Amino acid sequence: MRRDFVAQMIDEMEHDPEIFFLTADLGFNALEQIQARFPDRFLNVGIMEQHMIGMASGLALEGKKVIAYSIASFAVMRPYEQIRDDVCYHDLDVKIIGTGGGYNYATHGVTHHTVEDIAIMNVLPHMAVLSPSYSWEAKEATRAMMRHKGPVYMRLGKSPGISYERTSFRFALGRGFVVRKGTSIVLISTGNMLDVVEKTADILEQKLKTSVCVISMPSLKPFDEKLLVRHARGAQGVFTIEEHSVVGGLGSIVSSVLLKNGLRAAKYRSFGFPADSFLKDVGDRDHLLKRVGLDPVRLSHSIMHAL
Repeated sequence: MRRDFVAQMIDEMEHDPEIFFLTADLGFNALEQIQARFPDRFLNVGIMEQHMIGMASGLALEGKKVIAYSIASFAVMRPYEQIRDDVCYHDLDVKIIGTGGGYNYATHGVTHHTVEDIAIMNVLPHMAVLSPSYSWEAKEATRAMMRHKGPVYMRLGKSPGISYERTSFRFALGRGFVVRKGTSIVLISTGNMLDVVEKTADILEQKLKTSVCVISMPSLKPFDEKLLVRHARGAQGVFTIEEHSVVGGLGSIVSSVLLKNGLRAAKYRSFGFPADSFLKDVGDRDHLLKRVGLDPVRLSHSIMHAL
């Protein structure tokens, strides 16, 4: 997804000379094309995320559209005060890009595990939150983000290399997509867990002899409440699956929507990183996902048990 983002950003910067790109000493083997083509609008500020957000805010106050890019855990947590007080308070046109969300930097340890970024960005006034699942969503989310005036946080992971879009899909902030039609069980995904969710749906359909609806929600704020309610009403169960803490992310958003609309009867459970614990295991992303139960076999077993 990082390559998809970069390709779309090059197109955006070619057509809009007001776009500035800032990075906190990150993006080697990824951002060189932007630096080479737009040297006067590409700034590597070094390992100083707070300074990067402050600089981005100053440029935005001068009428520029600014991208601030870093590893997700550092892009949102280290400069959180500057994001809140400089960017959001003034409703500035700053786009914060967090790459490697979730366990995508698994081998770097807990400091690089991003388990709470969606939660802390979602609570900020004026901040839109995007978490694309694969290449098409990443490109379209970047395009939509640049046409939205105001703060945006976009989390990037690794594209599963599978296409899920339909010719009818039209990306917009606040819109979700049905990537698999079904009525009995509803699985809701965000970020680069969509391939895992699809495999989970395969197992459920085979074991339960029923139809499973899979919904991708690349826009978490604003959120597609109408799509969720339409498919959750009458379903035997609704389950969210995300590479994020079960607190404050997709699961929290969906549960609040279900309660607000009186959909209490359906079986519901959110699957994600466990609350109140750090995962200190050493291993790659797949290993860590299995450790927290986010693999198709364990997910399908847990969902069948819940039902």
